[in-house]
Parts: sequence; C-alpha cells; structure tokens
Amino acid sequence: MPTPEKTALAARLTQLRHAMREQHIDAFIVPSADPHLSEYLPARWQGREWLSGFTGSVGTFIATADCAGVWTDARYWDQAESELAGTGVQLMKIPSGASVLYIDWLAGRVRRGGTVGVDGAVLGLATARLLGQALDGAGVALRTDVDLLDAVWLERPGLPPQPVFEHLPPHASTPRAAKLAALRAAMAQAGADSHLISTLDDVAYLFNLRGADVSYNPVFLAHALITPQRATLFVADGKVDAALRAALAADGVDVAPYAAAHAALAALAPAATLLLDPRRVTFGTRQAVPAAVAVVEAVNPTTFAKSQKTPAEAEHVRATMEQDGAALCEFFAWLEETLADPQRAALTELDIADRLAAARARRPGFVSLSFGTIAGFRANGAIMHYRATEAAHAVIDGDGLLLIDSGGQYLGGTTDITRVVPVGATSAEQRRDFTLVLKGVIALSSAHFPRGVKSPMLDALARAPLWAAGVDFGHGTGHGVGFFLNVHEGPQTISPSAPPEPHTAMQEGMVTSVEPGIYRPGRWGIRIENLVLNVAAASGEFGDFLRFETLTLCPIDSRCLDLALLRADERDWLNAYHATVRARLRPHVSGAALAWLNTRTEAV
Repeated sequence: MPTPEKTALAARLTQLRHAMREQHIDAFIVPSADPHLSEYLPARWQGREWLSGFTGSVGTFIATADCAGVWTDARYWDQAESELAGTGVQLMKIPSGASVLYIDWLAGRVRRGGTVGVDGAVLGLATARLLGQALDGAGVALRTDVDLLDAVWLERPGLPPQPVFEHLPPHASTPRAAKLAALRAAMAQAGADSHLISTLDDVAYLFNLRGADVSYNPVFLAHALITPQRATLFVADGKVDAALRAALAADGVDVAPYAAAHAALAALAPAATLLLDPRRVTFGTRQAVPAAVAVVEAVNPTTFAKSQKTPAEAEHVRATMEQDGAALCEFFAWLEETLADPQRAALTELDIADRLAAARARRPGFVSLSFGTIAGFRANGAIMHYRATEAAHAVIDGDGLLLIDSGGQYLGGTTDITRVVPVGATSAEQRRDFTLVLKGVIALSSAHFPRGVKSPMLDALARAPLWAAGVDFGHGTGHGVGFFLNVHEGPQTISPSAPPEPHTAMQEGMVTSVEPGIYRPGRWGIRIENLVLNVAAASGEFGDFLRFETLTLCPIDSRCLDLALLRADERDWLNAYHATVRARLRPHVSGAALAWLNTRTEAV
C-alpha cells in the first residue's frame, strides 16, 4: 500500500500534467534553483522536492504526459532511489561531468512541433542557451514565461521575512566602502559602468550584510545594481530597518523593493555597458536588459574578492577553527563514553546530529549549522549525502563505522569537517580503506603548486593513492568555503569533472576542502575532510608557489588505521598534525574533552 506521502506526491504530478495540458506544454522542467541560482533554496522554490519527494540539493525534475523523472548525479543515487520509490517519478542517473544530460533527453523525447516549458526566472542563462539550441535543432519550442508551480502549488510559501543584519568589525575587517571601490575598479577594467549581482553570497559579501533566508547559509534574497556613483540593493520591504538603511546610505547604497530589480535593468540608458556573469544570472534576468545596452559577460569580480580571504579574515578563521575543534572534542568525548556504557539507551544517528549541534551552539560566535549534519552508520555512510530522518535512521550498535560530516557558521568563519570513528571492532578491509583515504588527504594537503594553477588539476594528487589500489570515488575532492557565508563557494573547485578554466586559478587566501573518500554500497563509507588555506610557499626563477595550511583542528581516529600502509613521511605528517591539534585545542577544553583530546592525538 502506498503511504499517504507517496499518494500526495502522485496527486501533485497528476495536477501538474493537467496544468501542462491546459497550457499546451509537452514537457515541463523544474530545476533546483531560485532567481539567484542558489544551492540551498528558500521554501518558495523547493518545487522539485514538493513534486517528487527527492530532498537532495542537486537535481532537475521533468514531467511529460507519460513520464516523470529526476536527473541527479552519483552522490544522490541511493537517496533518490529510496525517496522516489512509489511516487511515479523515475531516477535518471547522470554520469560524472554530464550535468545537462536531460537536455539531450528532451530533444529526443518531445515531438517535433511540441513545446517545453520552464520558469525563466529560475533557469540559469548558460543552461537556457544550451537548452534553446538543442530544442531548436529538434524543432521544439521553448516557453520561459510560465511557472506552472503557481497553478498547482496552492499553499506555496511566500518570500522569507527574516531581517537583514550587518556583519560588523572586528570580523568584517574590510569596510563596505572599500569593497565597493574595489568592485568599481574591476568594473572599469572590464569596460563596464554598471554591474548586476544576483548571487546571494556575493551580495552579502559586498555590503557586509547577512541574513537568514536560506537554511544554513547566512544570506538574504536580494539583487544589487552597482554604478559609478551609487549602488542599489533590491530587497523585500521590512527586511532592512531604518538604522541599517541610514548606514547603507552613508556608503552610497540605496534600498529598493525586491521586485524592482528587473525594472531597474530595463531603465538602463542605451549608452550603458553592463557587466553580467552568465553562469550566475537567470534567463529571466538577462531578458530584462534592453537590447541597446552593451553587455560584458565575465565572472562577478566579487567572486574572486570574497574567495581570497584577507590576512585579518584568515586569523578569524583560525580562531573559529579552535572553537569548532573544542566543540568536536566535547562531542567525541561524550560519544566514546556513551558507546562504552553497556547500560546506555539506544543511540541513533539522530542523536549524533542533535548532540553535535548542541556542542557547537555553546561555542562563542556560533550562529547556525553550515549544512544539515550527515551521520551515517554502516551502510548509511556509503550514501554520500545521506540524511537521517525520524522515519528512517539507524541505531548505532554492534560493529561498524560511523561517518559524521558536519559544520558550523560562526561570525568569524564557516567550518566543514568529516570524521569517521569505529564502533566496536574494525575489519582489515575497513582499516585498509580508511588508510587509503588518509593517504589521499596527506598527498593533497602536502602539495606545493604554482600560484595560478587551475584548481581541478590538483584533484589527481588526492586520488593517486586510491587509484594505485584500484579504488575511486564519485565526487569532487574539494570545494571553496566562504567566510561566514556559503559552505560551498567558487571560483576554485578540486574536481575531475570541472574544466580547468582561467577563473579556477588558485590564489593566496582561498579556503578549500580536502575530502577524498571510499564508499562500499551496503557496507560502509569513509571520508576524511579538512579545510585548508592557500598560503605563500616560495618564490624563485619559476615563479611564486603556494602550499596548503590545514585549518581544521580535530584528531583523525588512528584506531581505524592500518599503520603498515603508511610511509614514514605520512606518519610524520599525521603526528605533526595531531601535535598541532593538541597544542591549539588544549586551552579551550577541560575534563573529559581534554582527556579525549590527549588520547586521540598520541603519536603513531
């Protein structure tokens, strides 16, 4: 018997198909996107989840009269198979590096003379161009002026009402006026006198503002238009109070209604030259620009600026890592004590997430989690983006590996860490896998590389020890991390599926994750993740070189290691890392947490 939830999802699909027939639409696309192309979406734009039940952060929903599917990559296949079962929606697997595979499917599926519909307000411009080209070649029309979700989602949420607040010194060490001046210089260099920013983390960074409109990311819904004399922040009424408006005005920033952004673009003078990032604006936004306005397409200058943390910001991040590490010590001390108690009550993956969140909440400067905690025991650890729920979670008992991926948003930085701990006995194969993953972490973390090297080129350094053993993993090795901003940011990414384009160049001050893994479906998953900072290494006749400073401070559980597989230099790296962790965290912990820290940082 289908559950009430599955029955409701099937009814929604039926309603959507009815709306499609009324609009003469043969296929309708619901991307995982909002008007800002955010990774994590406000409730109003979670239409793909509402229609399909798939809760992963990446995926594209498409419905035709006789087929419905969600296209997503390998990180979400196990999760999607479970969540889509019984809904009438199929999992459509996307191989690595083929994120727009659904475009070819549409071009081959929809009849010549048919119509594909999508809300242009949430369709990325770059994707729209690929989609339009493919459909035009197949004789299929593309409609971007229709949002069928409004027709079928009768209780669709409105815009989030949370207020905007200022990110203040000492943590916001670069004044808003200085950031605007730097941006205007970059605009002038690009030959532009106007610039529209729609990405929420860019907007928050530029104006030293934060919000709570998107789960886990301290951002708010807004667009920004910058000209040589003024900047305009388009944000919903009531979110910016009078005092903050006055502070913004003093820096030449006007506040306008959120819905007025497209009208402001339409009002640009014909002689204007507008800078737009084609990967970070939607098709609907681009359509608002008058044909007479010249457009320069380039990466948002703020994307580069916010990725290169200043020395002051790097110091705040280091201090934040000490607070986050202290919270982890308290949590892991509690976890080991609890697991050792034979009289304890049942311990679940949900308990892990709750207890870890509580430990972080006690630390100075903590604001929120940076993403939903992943606590996966045994087979659940092999599901890369697993999420325990009240309806489906594991009890932690017996022998197995427990993978915990978590992070926090602090006023002084954003954290993201993965550790794996043994519960009961470990097998030789588990220890081998864990050690291979650690070897990958050490290989990349120890690298020196030329300044400006394209970040995807570094990926093979982490995979080489795993490849040598005939093992690989189906996700990128590293992503950029914001400064009290999004836990995933660009322009750098360490991934085999990312092209080594000029904007991915590694520069001093960037914070990036290092997170190789091994996943054995139905058995266990292992991932070790640290955040690293690009710092100067050396200069000479071959140019400037960078290296990684490991920022994350938390022991790596040596009980999971096969020490025979580690070279002497790899043992030295681990021992030096643990010595640093012990020295940096000891002033922040006491009692059981200190005892746990001392034990888990003993040399191997």
